[in-house]
Amino acid sequence: MLNGYVDLRSDTVTQPTPEMREAMMRAELGDDVFGDDPTVNRLEEMAAAKLGKAAAVFVASGTMGNLASLLTHCNRGEEVIVGDQAHIFRYEAGGSSALGGIAQFQIPNNPDGTLPLDKVEAAIRGSDQHEARTRLIALENTHNRCGGTVLPLSYMQQMRELADRHHLKVHLDGARAFNAAVALGVEVTAITQHVDSVTFCLSKGLSAPVGSVICGSRDFIAQARRYRKMLGGGMRQAGVLAAAGIVALEQMIDRLAEDHANARRLAEGLADMPGVTIDLDRVQTNIIFFNLTSEVKVPGDVIVQRMLEHHIKILDGGPARRFRFVTHAWIDRADVDRTLLAFKAVIKS
Repeated sequence: MLNGYVDLRSDTVTQPTPEMREAMMRAELGDDVFGDDPTVNRLEEMAAAKLGKAAAVFVASGTMGNLASLLTHCNRGEEVIVGDQAHIFRYEAGGSSALGGIAQFQIPNNPDGTLPLDKVEAAIRGSDQHEARTRLIALENTHNRCGGTVLPLSYMQQMRELADRHHLKVHLDGARAFNAAVALGVEVTAITQHVDSVTFCLSKGLSAPVGSVICGSRDFIAQARRYRKMLGGGMRQAGVLAAAGIVALEQMIDRLAEDHANARRLAEGLADMPGVTIDLDRVQTNIIFFNLTSEVKVPGDVIVQRMLEHHIKILDGGPARRFRFVTHAWIDRADVDRTLLAFKAVIKS
C-alpha cells in the first residue's frame, strides 16, 4: 500500500525503499557528463555485467533509452521492424520518426507478444532503391500490452538467427526484462545474449525513483551516450539517482517473484467473478489484463471512481472495458484480497 492507497495503475508508482533513500543521501557525486560521477560509473558497470554486455549508459527514462538506441542503430531514412502493440510504437510519441527520421514497419504481434518470424523475414527491405532499408528488429520482453507475457528463449534464439542471416541488429525493450528472467527461472543474460542492445527500467518493479539503463557493445554505448546528450539527458550529479539504481540491482530482483504470485492470485480471483473474462495463460508476470462483459452494467469511469472510494487506484478500461492491473513491491497479499472484495462489490452495484 502506498500513502493509504492500493495503487494498481502501474509498477511505475513504486517508491524508493528506505535503503535506497539512505544510499541516495550518502552517494558520492561527480559530474556524469564529464564521466567522473563514481556512483553513476558503478551503476553502469554493474548493469553491463548483469546484462552480459560490455558497457552501459544511465538514462532518464525507458523512452529515452529506446530512442537513443534506435538513433544509434539506424540512420535517417532507414527502418526498424516493430510490433504493432510495442511500447516503442504506441507510447513513445513517435520519437524515432520525428527526431531520427527512422521508418517503422509495424507487424501485428501474436497474442503472446512474439512477432511471427515469417512475417518479420518478409518485411525486411532495402535491396530496391525505392524502399527504406531495414536495419533493426525491436522486441519487447516482457510484453506490456500482451499482458506482461514472456518471450520464450527458443524464440529469442530464432529471432537472433533470422537477424544474423540478414545482417540486422536486434534491440530489446527490456523495461521489465528482470521480470521475464524471474518468470523463466534463468539469469537475465539467457535473454540478453540474443540481442545487440537492451534497455531496462529501474523505476518499475525494481522500485528506484528514476531511470533506465542501455546496455550494449562499447562502440554502441559511446554513440548512445552522444545521443543521450543530444536529447538533453546529461544529468550532471546523477549519482544521487544512480545510488537507488544500485540498491535496486542488489536487492529488488529476486523479490519480483512475489509480485508475480500476487498477480496470479488477483487474476484467479477476478476469473471467478461473473462478468469478468480473463485469459489466465497470459498472466505470466506482474501484469493482468481483463475485460468486462455486457453482464456488468456499471460504466468504466464509475468503476474507477467507486474503487477510489475504497482507496484503490485503477485506470479506466476505456470503451472496450479492458482493464489493466499491475502488482509491484508496494502491493501485498492483503492488498490483493482487499481489491478482490472491493471490485466484486463495485461491478455488482
